[in-house]
Amino acid sequence: MGAIARSAANLITTSGVVLKGAVNNDSFDNVTALPSSFGDGITLISSQTASSSASISFTSGLTSTYKAYKFVFSNMHPATDNTDFTFNMSTDGGSNYNVTKTTTTFRPYHFENDSATELAYTTAEDLAQSTAFQILTPFVGNDNDQQCSGILTLFNPASTTYVKHFLSRGVISSYHDLTTDHHVAGYGNTTSAVNAIQFKFSSGNIDAGTIYMYGIK
Repeated sequence: MGAIARSAANLITTSGVVLKGAVNNDSFDNVTALPSSFGDGITLISSQTASSSASISFTSGLTSTYKAYKFVFSNMHPATDNTDFTFNMSTDGGSNYNVTKTTTTFRPYHFENDSATELAYTTAEDLAQSTAFQILTPFVGNDNDQQCSGILTLFNPASTTYVKHFLSRGVISSYHDLTTDHHVAGYGNTTSAVNAIQFKFSSGNIDAGTIYMYGIK
């Protein structure tokens, strides 16, 4: 075995692990690009910021390119006090948001004054084969320091074989002066491709807030 081969062999274990001595500043002198596999597999597709908006809709970008889509809603502030942040899906490009859904929800909460806490299933907020908008975060307050934030993940919306699963987790500054960690899961009971999604408060406009749409490889 030549000297170069022996030197290289000494820097790799029998299980194929490269030892840290094999990597130094000189190792990367001639690197001009990094492979795409180094990425985290999450791509920002678009974002929308509300300003006294009735709703926020994403009517493009939900395609077969990605098997999952993540919507991050940040500091969604309602114009109306004590309202619910909701969403629905569309199979006709946004002409109608009325996909039939079956869902389940639960949440823990804690009052600011420490007067009460609870972890409970929220029957009033689940759906059973309903086309209604699904509540993601309830009882959002409209004080200057109140809002809701969270993440909704929609799986394989372009499928024409399977129903459309989704998961959501949101945190709320409630008009009751409490915080809630709200969990929602369910599926859109359709084998048609979902190609648009809409977010809105159950009453009044979205005063402020931004929603980011990501594709996940």
